[in-house]
Amino acid sequence: MEIKYFDALIHAIDLINDGIHIVDASGKIVYYNVAAKQLDEIDVDKAIGRHILEVYPSLTFETSTLLRVLRTGKPIYNIEQNFINYKGDKISTLNSTIPIYYNNKVLGALEVSRNITKVRELSEKIVNLQKELYERDNSHDKTSKPVARFNFLDIIGQNKEMLKLKSLGLKAAMSDSPVMVAGSTGTGKELFVQSIHNSSNRKHKPFIAQNCAALPSNLLESILFGSVKGSFTGAENRPGLFELANGGTLFLDEINSMPLELQTKLLRVLQDGRVRRVGSTTTTDVDVRIVSAINTDINTVVETKQLRQDLFFRLNVITLVIPDLSKRKEDVPLLVEHFIKKYNEKCNKFFSGISREVLDIFMEYSWPGNVRELEHAIESAISLYDGELIREEHLPFQFKNYHPSNNIALDPNVIQHLNVAVEKVEKDIITSALKQTDYNISKAAKLINVPRQTLQYKIKKLEIPC
Repeated sequence: MEIKYFDALIHAIDLINDGIHIVDASGKIVYYNVAAKQLDEIDVDKAIGRHILEVYPSLTFETSTLLRVLRTGKPIYNIEQNFINYKGDKISTLNSTIPIYYNNKVLGALEVSRNITKVRELSEKIVNLQKELYERDNSHDKTSKPVARFNFLDIIGQNKEMLKLKSLGLKAAMSDSPVMVAGSTGTGKELFVQSIHNSSNRKHKPFIAQNCAALPSNLLESILFGSVKGSFTGAENRPGLFELANGGTLFLDEINSMPLELQTKLLRVLQDGRVRRVGSTTTTDVDVRIVSAINTDINTVVETKQLRQDLFFRLNVITLVIPDLSKRKEDVPLLVEHFIKKYNEKCNKFFSGISREVLDIFMEYSWPGNVRELEHAIESAISLYDGELIREEHLPFQFKNYHPSNNIALDPNVIQHLNVAVEKVEKDIITSALKQTDYNISKAAKLINVPRQTLQYKIKKLEIPC
């Protein structure tokens, strides 16, 4: 019976997409799943019983994550490892490795490897293409056009907060101080970032953007700072984004997702104005203006340890917080008009506007995807349909059977007890606020301008699910 369970377990592990290795205390391979075989292109029978360095000769006792864990007895998580397989292919993996203990003795180690080769290749190609772009442009024209396409005129909105932000953004463009832009996904953070660059004295210099999310520390480090040949397996002499952005602006998007150990190195570069490529002993002076963006609450980004406090203060010299679309509903008609014009031209259509029903829906909808969601709704309708007005049946799936509630507009012909009517209105407002803030009571209380304790009391009294 135990054998059957063991066979079932091995079969289940073979279905996992990530490579799994198990080695004994001496470093010999004792298990190797199907995904690992596909990753390394080595037959399981040829790998079992052989030392890890025999199977992976491009690794060493220092660079092998499995041997490091055997040596230290401590687990490691999400560490990039680069090696060359027997076919000569450069492979990059993201490894998490844990020691296997029995009676306080290390008997071996288990490693889960995720193939990030394509991610590294694409990232390096992007860096190379950016390098070629700026070298080509600068060889023909000393005032070559930057990559940034938007300016402050492209930011649509008459909401008082948006007008204030555009004014602050324009003033921020006049300095070289770091700017941090905060806002939910889809609010238009990069529009502000590009507008700041294009209104600054760096507008004829490079504008380079890098998303810091979902990249391991080692890979992001080489992308930002560059590398020298031999610094890791397959490494070449390559400038990083700091060098490529010299004289211009480097936009670090989702900076709060950057691994903490890399934040320390970034802080050093910002303090010294010098960058050292991975594996190099020399530094290069760089003149780069840093603009960063976060997609979370700026007041909690340090408390939740997403950003080092010293790095936060270094980056957050000038702050712009972009409001959600749900907080500037008066801009919805302007944005609709703008996107209809944009996609009419793109799709060769002739829509003149939206129906009254669609406007009612748009004005009450909570817009969790913000301006981007509104743009996609207009794009979808114009791409798929013809007509003069965008109607309810033309809207994407999330709007199907969505009807604005008219709960607050009471029927004058029906007399209700005042306390009943007031409770009904209160319940509708609180429910709407909770939905718009993802059921965050503190944010909902702030949104409807009541103390948090008052909101908690009313939620309980009105029996609002939360």
